[in-house]
Amino acid sequence: MAINNIAMDAYRAAMDLGKISEKSESSSNRSEHGGSSSESQFTSALQDTLNHVNDLQVEKETMIEAFASGERQNVHELMISLQKAQVAMQMTSAVRNKVMEAYKEVMRMPI
Repeated sequence: MAINNIAMDAYRAAMDLGKISEKSESSSNRSEHGGSSSESQFTSALQDTLNHVNDLQVEKETMIEAFASGERQNVHELMISLQKAQVAMQMTSAVRNKVMEAYKEVMRMPI
């Protein structure tokens, strides 16, 4: 199963919220904290990682279909593909959970 469009839409919405809050900051405050170049690098790194996880999921689905239809008979490659996709998805979920925990912790901080 590939990453759902819902997850990508949620990610894009979160990134849009970050852009809105960034616009409300003063330009001097942004230059003190590294500016938008580091943010764009982070965004592109995150998108690349999510695209790679999605590619692994699509490859897994393709290999399952090829094995089920009899096009491929190599069970070892199929199992390796399944494990790669599973580990990548587990890591992505773990990172997401940590980010959500950090966000909740920041929201609980008194201002």
